[in-house]
Amino acid sequence: MRNQSIGNSIDWITILLYITLVIMGWMTIYSASLPLEETSIFDTSQTYGRQMLFIILSVPLIFILLFIDAKIFERLSFVFYGLGIVLLLGLFVFGSTIKGQTNWYKFGGFGFQPSEFVKTGTALLLAKYLSYSQINLKYTKHQFIALGIIILPIFLILLQPDAGSAMIFLSLIFVLNREGLPSWYLFSGFSAIVLFFVALLIPPIYIVIGISVLMILHYLKNKRISRNPILYTFLFIIISGFVFSVNYVYNNVLEPHQKDRIDVLIGGDNVDLKKEGYNLNQSMIAIGSGGLTGKGYLEGTQTKGGFVPEQHTDYIFTTVGEEWGFVGCTVVIILFVILLLRILFLAEKQKTKFSRVYGYCVATYLFTHFFVNIAMLIKLFPTIGVPLPFFSYGGSSLWAFTIMLFVFIKLDANKVNEW
Repeated sequence: MRNQSIGNSIDWITILLYITLVIMGWMTIYSASLPLEETSIFDTSQTYGRQMLFIILSVPLIFILLFIDAKIFERLSFVFYGLGIVLLLGLFVFGSTIKGQTNWYKFGGFGFQPSEFVKTGTALLLAKYLSYSQINLKYTKHQFIALGIIILPIFLILLQPDAGSAMIFLSLIFVLNREGLPSWYLFSGFSAIVLFFVALLIPPIYIVIGISVLMILHYLKNKRISRNPILYTFLFIIISGFVFSVNYVYNNVLEPHQKDRIDVLIGGDNVDLKKEGYNLNQSMIAIGSGGLTGKGYLEGTQTKGGFVPEQHTDYIFTTVGEEWGFVGCTVVIILFVILLLRILFLAEKQKTKFSRVYGYCVATYLFTHFFVNIAMLIKLFPTIGVPLPFFSYGGSSLWAFTIMLFVFIKLDANKVNEW
């Protein structure tokens, strides 16, 4: 079994899905950035030419990942993670500031965003830690260490500041929950997000009154466990303090552009569709104008007119909506869903906990990117600058997702040697 050809053991379905999404992504970038005068698809002065270069350079990267020893990823997981942390720290000395964020290294006309690659290092170290036989996430010590692995890069990324990338790392809490982390962590996080937005729409005093009523009812009906009035009182104080602090945080802590994005999402009265609301408004117009089957490839008027800013990056899905319509959007979404389900299916078949947990991390990363990117274009999520995997322009994004995915493909191919 150890001499089995790599070609016979790798999952070709996942690779086919990857190739399909990358090709569709490049076609969309080509349409979103096509100049008036026709040039070669390899013209690196154009966005689509540079993306083609990134795709070509991904090929040797894939071969390297598939032919090196799979055990290296587990043995050197701490090295990969540590290198990522060093690269994040280096940004504060050598990084370039773009649009108020110091999250890029610049080399001539190309850039390198380390936070994209740190995702893989974090997933590898988290998988390594959770694979130890003595680790049980029901114990507080183990919870803190696992959360610490995730929080360290989040902290450094927030200092850049890049809330979008930081949020992607935070999604790994779903992986921890799958591995035994108590569900109250997820419930608390979700409740805090909901309360934050509700407190911006409703006077805090009414929210606190509602919470007090709910807690009293829960206390009176809670017969299965011991009713601890001190615990209920403590929770009420914490929740009330959080609710009353929302407006202060919104007005004094958040940056102006962050407040604008929240206002656009919740429909604040001061939203100007020609300023802070312009991007979202134009993206919704572009997607809606595609109708059922779209205007046709390279025929999008919103795309050709340049009405949607950053359309080849964060807003790339608007081109899909305008030119391919509802049918095209559905096809793209189905392809992503199939890829996610395939990764989860393969993760469940792994013979080591390390490979299984890493597979969960890959699926979680991809889902969060995919869901948030599309949701923010249709006003279901704040605009936070999260690229659509394999579609959005950028070498860092493409290579990072390629590395992340093919490390798992290699681990999956190696499971025949893990008996």
